[in-house]
Amino acid sequence: MSEDNILFQQIKKYCRRDVATCEPGDSALKVAQVMRDLRISSVIICEGNEPTGILTDRDLRNKVVAQGIDPRTITAREIMNSPLLTVSENDFIFEALYRISKNNIHRICVVDQDNRLSGIITVTDIMRLQTHSPQKLVRDIDQAATLEELKLYHHQIQDLVIHLVGTGVPPRELVRMIALLNDQLLLRLIELLRARQFSDLTDKFAFIVLGSEGRREQTLTTDQDNAIIYADDLSESDIAEIEAFSEVLIDSLIEIGVPACPGGIMAKNAFWRRSFSGWCDALDGWLSAPLPDNILNSGMFFDLRTVYGDKSLEKGLKQRLAEHFNNGSMFLTHSAANVNRFKPPLGLFGGIKSEHREEHKGQIEIKKAGIFAITEGVKALAMEAGIMDGGTRERIQSLVDKGVMKRKFADDLDASYNYLVYLRLRCQVNEIRAGREPSNYITLSKLNHMEKGRLKLSFEEVNEFHEFLRVHFRVHLLR
Repeated sequence: MSEDNILFQQIKKYCRRDVATCEPGDSALKVAQVMRDLRISSVIICEGNEPTGILTDRDLRNKVVAQGIDPRTITAREIMNSPLLTVSENDFIFEALYRISKNNIHRICVVDQDNRLSGIITVTDIMRLQTHSPQKLVRDIDQAATLEELKLYHHQIQDLVIHLVGTGVPPRELVRMIALLNDQLLLRLIELLRARQFSDLTDKFAFIVLGSEGRREQTLTTDQDNAIIYADDLSESDIAEIEAFSEVLIDSLIEIGVPACPGGIMAKNAFWRRSFSGWCDALDGWLSAPLPDNILNSGMFFDLRTVYGDKSLEKGLKQRLAEHFNNGSMFLTHSAANVNRFKPPLGLFGGIKSEHREEHKGQIEIKKAGIFAITEGVKALAMEAGIMDGGTRERIQSLVDKGVMKRKFADDLDASYNYLVYLRLRCQVNEIRAGREPSNYITLSKLNHMEKGRLKLSFEEVNEFHEFLRVHFRVHLLR
């Protein structure tokens, strides 16, 4: 999104909601203590919910301290700047920038349609939006020299996604951008570690990412899913160095803000760090025994993508997988049966059913309700057809090209997938803005009539896809 487009976005999408307030009758001492405790430089003075003035650290310095006034005896009403300049949360950012510039101030208060305090936006916030682009962030990451800088840029990736959701950027472009930036972050981290601690590390290995990261389909709740493949002819000292490197790398990723995988799918764990032949043996074992854990592990691994290192190792494993599935495999039938366990939450009469548990009452876990079935079902079809690369959308197109799917069915499935991913991203952004941890839950009551209609159509399409998988893979033979 261009800088000009940013200026014509509504202020409510970008203003800060966590605004510190005091009452007009509070003493200057109390206001100063609030600023000190929160480490801020200004406080909005409110009567009820209506903002009436602003007090800054400069006001306290110039109007109280420099005048020799006891801060316990003077109130905020006597020294605040009033009347207060405000902008509506529905105004464009351009309007806020104009008023800030015209009045030579640094910040401006944001109010809702009833003139109640809604937030605050500063010139720094606006300038950050104008200069904060994917291209600039890639350059900044490439020039990072410390883990602290990479930590900052990891947070900025999230901020950028939050800014872009709802501005018309297609979901497929957003998730691709997240993958690109996360790849750049990882590559820069590896470069720093190799330069400082592991200059003698062998080049005969590949650091691979799995699952949604491997498909380049990450959102804002993605944790680590990665592994290492190393060449068969490495010495014991080389293997030991790779082990040490993987432990430092994963710990460093956690330090800069990339969560650890709750299931331990990380290269620092020996199970996910093997030689090429070791991975061949593991895959052979998984594919010959389609148990739940094997289906889960292989489902993650089938999406492998090399971010750093020798890509021939990835290519060799994919060739082995292609040969296995080319000869026919009941493993994919079991995988399709597993996908069919995740039914869309539609009732007998076609209505959407939300959860009844108190913790998530009125909500739907959108990943389990639809996204998982599409990504995993498409993956199974792609594996059978020898399509070893790409994400869900690319695989759908390739399945059409190979005659596995008809064009209209594929287009409807792709549109449903896009919509489900969009809802997931939008809800995650809203949770972050509200100060909560992002999740995969969406609240039905927050969707309008049209959105609920589109969601219902998407779930109906997922149901059709379930039936397609059941017939295609002859899932009934497992009963």
